[in-house]
Amino acid sequence: MSASHPGGSPSLAERHARLADGFTAVVERVEDWDAPTPVPEWAARDVVEHLVTWSQGFLASGGVHLRREVDPDDPAAAWRAHAAEIQELLESPAADEDFTHPHLGTDPLGGVIDRFYTTDVLMHTWDLAESAGVPSGLDSQECEHLLQGMTPHEQLLRDSGQYGPAVPVPPDADGVVRLMGFIGRDPEWRASR
Repeated sequence: MSASHPGGSPSLAERHARLADGFTAVVERVEDWDAPTPVPEWAARDVVEHLVTWSQGFLASGGVHLRREVDPDDPAAAWRAHAAEIQELLESPAADEDFTHPHLGTDPLGGVIDRFYTTDVLMHTWDLAESAGVPSGLDSQECEHLLQGMTPHEQLLRDSGQYGPAVPVPPDADGVVRLMGFIGRDPEWRASR
């Protein structure tokens, strides 16, 4: 839900700030940017590159152009600069303005960023944390809530090609594990494999 005041959308900006800070905390613990990740054929640096370049292209398709360059030799700096730019956008009046994507229609920019980008940050936090062998810090209830929202659209999500086949997990698994299994990650994956 987008706020209708000149300062952008506080709840969406706050959610992004919290999840971006969580991702940053993992970024700061990465010791090997070439380490494998749970995403096949991606190294740790590719997780950051994906979040930065995918969102730049996605927003540009609706006329919003981000300024930051991606430095593949310094993923941590690229991430911090990019996260700050997204945060500025969410805290600006532009967050309440209509954003028209050629395939998704028109919605307030802040809501679009939240649904597609901020949620992607959450999911890829797990990928990077597993690659680095550190805790993801993800909230089980938030992941469970996200899973409940995604489940009714499972076929559409699978057909998009953005998610692999679901990986079975124990029925009593927590929300983080259940979400990761749903989006096609193997919760038992370890970087040492």
